[in-house]
Amino acid sequence: MEKIPMTAAGYASLEVELKKRAQEERPRIIAAIAEARAHGDLSENAEYHAAKEQQSLNEGRIAELEDKLSRAEIIDVSKLSGTSVKFGATVTLIDEDTEEEKSYQIVGDVEADVKKGRVSISSPIARALIGKSVGDSVEVVAPGGARSYEITAVRYLA
Repeated sequence: MEKIPMTAAGYASLEVELKKRAQEERPRIIAAIAEARAHGDLSENAEYHAAKEQQSLNEGRIAELEDKLSRAEIIDVSKLSGTSVKFGATVTLIDEDTEEEKSYQIVGDVEADVKKGRVSISSPIARALIGKSVGDSVEVVAPGGARSYEITAVRYLA
């Protein structure tokens, strides 16, 4: 089985979601199925079919979360240091065309969220940054076209 790299915060958020789905959503859905079943004829009971579909989606997500958590390789970012970019680094970049400053943390696939400044280790920008240091220029070939960035800072924050 292939390990899934993630930060401790990413692991904790998956655990919270799993707990919520298993301890809150599952019983709520079971109750909804029981209530819909009490309405009689199941072949034309839209509430029953909707609840069963909801149950299927919830159980699928629970299985997916359990799989990811069992294969997680937690990397403690607070213990990392150095000047080159690696997993867990928070990298500050300046777009060489627009002079716009951006900051991204390189995280595992399951915890990536660009709106929160976390990019996946397998994303084009992270792959271009890995191994580089402050002052280096990187060209990122992304679906929107090639962009050039200069690395201005590399930090390892928990």
